[in-house]
Amino acid sequence: MFHIPFMKTSKAQSNVSEYRPRVALVTGASGFIGSHLVKLLVDEGVHVRALVQDGVPLQNLNGLPIEQVTGDLLDPASLKRALEGCDTVFNLAAIFAYWLPKPALMYQVNVEGVSSLMSAALEAGVKRVIHTSSIASIGTAPGVESADETTAFNNWETADDYVLSKYVGELEALKFNAKGLPVVVVNPAFPFGANDIAPTPTGLLIQRYAAGQNPFVFHGGMNVVDVRDVARGHWLAALRGRPGERYILGGHNVSYREFSARVCEYAGVKPPRWEVPTAPFAAVGRVLEWVSNNITHRPPLMVDKGLRYTTERYLYVDTSKARAELQYEPGPFEDALREAVEWFKAGRARRMAEPVRVAAPKPVLPASPAATGKASRVSASN
Repeated sequence: MFHIPFMKTSKAQSNVSEYRPRVALVTGASGFIGSHLVKLLVDEGVHVRALVQDGVPLQNLNGLPIEQVTGDLLDPASLKRALEGCDTVFNLAAIFAYWLPKPALMYQVNVEGVSSLMSAALEAGVKRVIHTSSIASIGTAPGVESADETTAFNNWETADDYVLSKYVGELEALKFNAKGLPVVVVNPAFPFGANDIAPTPTGLLIQRYAAGQNPFVFHGGMNVVDVRDVARGHWLAALRGRPGERYILGGHNVSYREFSARVCEYAGVKPPRWEVPTAPFAAVGRVLEWVSNNITHRPPLMVDKGLRYTTERYLYVDTSKARAELQYEPGPFEDALREAVEWFKAGRARRMAEPVRVAAPKPVLPASPAATGKASRVSASN
């Protein structure tokens, strides 16, 4: 069915010099990870062109000196215009949802949209693409063992449309290495932190635990990571990543019990009292999904596969490859989680109340040393 066409580039060759982006198109730029990446790119002197959709909240980009162009992964003409003059693409655009009235839209954006963007980047002569996949595209190790980049996808029974679309979308992106487009894939774990407007699944957990709204916790665990570390990992993947390879951008493996206890401690509320099994809730999720699909056509309160994918198992990962090849170093867990709790207590409401402010973009800088074949040095620290 699908084949991952890895390019055989040796580690020794990849470390001769670092690639240095000058003009970067960032899709999904106003989102959670995307907005942190945009700020980092600006700080690194990159001219940023943000691809944004009509109607999407743009407060996360307030005051950043970047270009903003309207476009869509499903609109090839808009992609062609957006890519003019770009040497690098960071593709973070995707649809995330546990349920959609028309799940085909998930595949159109997360798979066909990826292929459309890669085709446009190849035609535009882009020198490097960083494609944001997910640890959802990586298999799950047994028990409390940690999966890594070599763990084959094995979640066929519990994968929902989002998980499957990200998995297939990653394969689509990697195929373009064989066509001459250098594509590096990054697989973020469960990010948390400021700018989580949606919120993400991890952010929703923090929000509910901090508000004292979750009296119970599920068995199992996950790998959580400061969103700023994920943004830094994207940058390092652009500089040092090997085309055709994927890199897990994780942080810390924690049980759901430990995670909820920490959040509640920092929020000053009581932690959940009960640890509950998944099966009864998954059964209710199946009923609610049927009601949503056939009657209300509105998102259900809970879903079957989403629960069975994330709970009563340990979605733990090993970041050794990113540490060794990218010099990726995630920061402390506790301080970042405190900041995330504060974001959901007050920062998110303030951000959403802000008017959108667009700043003038920075001019394009002259070619960097890396563009002339000379090595450059960039700090990997936050």
